[in-house]
Amino acid sequence: MSLAPRWMSAAEGDPAMTEPLRYVRHARSPRNLALLAAIWAGLVAAVVLFDAAWWLIALFALPTLPLLFEILSDRRAGLDLDATRLSWFSGRLDGAVALDEIAQVRLDTRWDFTVRATLYLHSGKQVRLPQECLPPHRRFEEILTARGLVVVRHHFAGR
Repeated sequence: MSLAPRWMSAAEGDPAMTEPLRYVRHARSPRNLALLAAIWAGLVAAVVLFDAAWWLIALFALPTLPLLFEILSDRRAGLDLDATRLSWFSGRLDGAVALDEIAQVRLDTRWDFTVRATLYLHSGKQVRLPQECLPPHRRFEEILTARGLVVVRHHFAGR
């Protein structure tokens, strides 16, 4: 079983599909494991090669503890899209919106090249989807458009 983020669908390759879609991202990903291993290897190398002080190494290791906790707990984040609703989950957060309540989906590319998704509802309410539950934005935009939703792109928006 692959731990990489993925879309799962019975009609793979057909962006106009009406089948339910599920995107899941695991904290215990190869990228996170490699990042943590590389940082710790660098810290060990600093001790072995440069005889670095233990308190300094401990200070530099502190920022890795949240990532270690995420890897050990293997938190999942994801998004489900079916014919009637869009739902998401991330840690203790979750939510759902009926597709007919969504006026538009705004995808903002930020200066750090991350993409933020905001649902604008017919009621005037705005719902921002958690960053960690979002699938790759180009494929996400194709699928939302195929479902008949209005998708608005803003590159390097100040908000």
